[in-house]
Amino acid sequence: MAVEPLSNDLYLELVGSCRGPVYLCDNANFKDYATIFNGNVQTKAKAVVCPLDAQDVSNIVIFCANHELSPSVKAGGYGTAGWAIGGDIIVDLSKMVEVDIEPPLSDGSYTSLHDVASANSKGKAAVDPSRASTGKRRREDDATLRQYDKASQAVASLLSGPTLAELERTNSSSSDGPPPATRRRLDVVSSVDVATSMDVTVDSSINVASRTVSSESEQSQSSENSDNTSRSRSNLSEVSTIATTPSPLAFPNVRLPLNLPGPAKSRLSPLSSETPFGFLDNPTNFSPPPPPSVVQAAYNPHAMMHSWGSGSATIFGDGQSNTDSGGPSQAEAIYPHAYVTFGAGMRQKEIDTFTAKHKLEARYITGQGDGIPYHVPFSAHPVGSSIMLLGGFGFLSRLHGLSIDNLVEVEMVLADGRIVIVNEHEHPDLWWALRGGGTTLGIATRYKAKAFPVPVVFAGNLIYRFNKATAPSLIKHFRDCVKGAPRELYANVLLTAGPQGQDSLVVVQMCYVGPREKGQEYLSAISSWTGEKCLLNEVDEKSFLHQQDSVAQVLRGKAGRQWFIRSALISSLPDDIVNETVLRFADTPVGCTWLFELAGGAVADYTDTCLPKSQREAAFTIAALHQWEMDIDDDRCVDSAEEWIAGTLKPVHVGGPYPSFLGRHEPPERVQASFGASWKRLAEIKQMYDPKNVLKNTFWPLNSEGEKVDPRTHEPPTPEFIGEKFHENPDKFEY
Repeated sequence: MAVEPLSNDLYLELVGSCRGPVYLCDNANFKDYATIFNGNVQTKAKAVVCPLDAQDVSNIVIFCANHELSPSVKAGGYGTAGWAIGGDIIVDLSKMVEVDIEPPLSDGSYTSLHDVASANSKGKAAVDPSRASTGKRRREDDATLRQYDKASQAVASLLSGPTLAELERTNSSSSDGPPPATRRRLDVVSSVDVATSMDVTVDSSINVASRTVSSESEQSQSSENSDNTSRSRSNLSEVSTIATTPSPLAFPNVRLPLNLPGPAKSRLSPLSSETPFGFLDNPTNFSPPPPPSVVQAAYNPHAMMHSWGSGSATIFGDGQSNTDSGGPSQAEAIYPHAYVTFGAGMRQKEIDTFTAKHKLEARYITGQGDGIPYHVPFSAHPVGSSIMLLGGFGFLSRLHGLSIDNLVEVEMVLADGRIVIVNEHEHPDLWWALRGGGTTLGIATRYKAKAFPVPVVFAGNLIYRFNKATAPSLIKHFRDCVKGAPRELYANVLLTAGPQGQDSLVVVQMCYVGPREKGQEYLSAISSWTGEKCLLNEVDEKSFLHQQDSVAQVLRGKAGRQWFIRSALISSLPDDIVNETVLRFADTPVGCTWLFELAGGAVADYTDTCLPKSQREAAFTIAALHQWEMDIDDDRCVDSAEEWIAGTLKPVHVGGPYPSFLGRHEPPERVQASFGASWKRLAEIKQMYDPKNVLKNTFWPLNSEGEKVDPRTHEPPTPEFIGEKFHENPDKFEY
């Protein structure tokens, strides 16, 4: 696809308006900046410009307006729709990479962005050269950030895959039905680094030989051979497990205990040379799961409301040894929250890494240490900074709200080039609208957000073989176990591809924001399901930084594949929808992952943003995350996601998805439904701040006259060699 670059005069004018570099589309560096994670999109941009600060961005916006050029903004995330590279001029924010953390001032407030110059502003010291990188270095950094196996060595080893015969032998005696008809696989992505010790349970009948886990995923092949087993609904459980599923135990509403297990290194035995699971030969530190009759005791869903995670300052040990007594240190957080300032070019994993390293002081009860890490409530890795404007549901959201709920201030360039600081007192209408719709209203250049103390989480995966005869029972068991769960508990279920050449998997992930003593009760309840053998249980105390990699580790995404995402918020998960979901998933092609996340909690507490109360009260967030190789042309890669979200789940939809989950070719009605009753006011504010629709390369579904438009008019095209699926009418499915 030939693209005409800017004329020399325009190029020189653009270079003169911005202190950062400018690359024309025929420059060798252009591709490094104009490529995104999704290989299904192809840019038509004439140039990429890399501003250093808000003034640069302002000059670029004015330049585009003067010459009737359309800007698009690339902020380091992995938005699959391709809006970031859809404009004539790509505004790449990757050089805005400052980050800092500060405790609250004595009155609980913060230092405003008004009073802090950006790292690249004139008169400031030069930005760290290790961050202000070239396009090639930025691409290499991205590859490093996409190594996720610090989340769990055990999961990495399992996904490298026992042989099919081993898996089948293991499960032949425990299966309640025929094996799945479709076997799918994706490649393992990254290197194994034993960062922490974990108490892990694996199915000991699997003899996993020693394997090398590659640092980058190999190229996926097409779907494996499928059996022609008939898919009868009679194999599915038609009875709810509400009456039979074990429930978590009640927790006494008391101060949490402060004694932690010893330092991680003392619990880790040397790895066996014959198996990546050698360290699992140690006796587990978990107590045996209680019998079902014990787990079924009634519990108070509000019992944890006064633990450290939801307001009290009591914090657990930081894992460092006490040099005086040989035991772990125990500490209390001095600050209930902190404030993190970061540039729009920072990836969220980089921010998590920074705050994990730069801990804040703590009050030590016993022993000593270097403080407690604080974390912003982000989505799980990987996302870019714009998650702060679009939603942001993650492991901390049920406890502290969405990412947008923890934003306190934004530096933003408006469509007319004005630079403003937006907070609850300045530009209050814009403040209401940008938290959910911000990318359509301006270009954020710096953020300030709340971060909370998270010294430890009790988290990990329970992994089962996917069997369409038993999977409905497991999903219903999960649903019933987490009903009424405390805000400290995050949980999800993923239906996903298995190891290379193997059956698909059902992965249950939990993250209890607190120590083992409390989270163990929920693990016992969830793991009491016995419909299939559990291939791996590696739930244990972990750092939150490593837990943030856990979803991506299971997903095993690869840059350059084709990607398609559809999402929904739902009010409930009835038995018939669970049954239909399992049947549909059994027919999906290679590379499909379907996700159920427990929602609710603190998300429903916030009412001052453009995300309506109806969406915030949803019971579950749902996502179909599909990836496939560039040379595969299979309509099911798209249709199976659309049919599940628009068809199976339609009876329980609650409006549209969170804006952060809007994807490629979204019908205008879906976008409007994401804002529900707030849509009218949001549209009025958009008209006020961007009447000419300068920022059209976003999810915004209207033109400057307020008319609905085909989503393909504000998305980059699909490469011509790809099949017709992405050139068809996007309104094929009724939402």
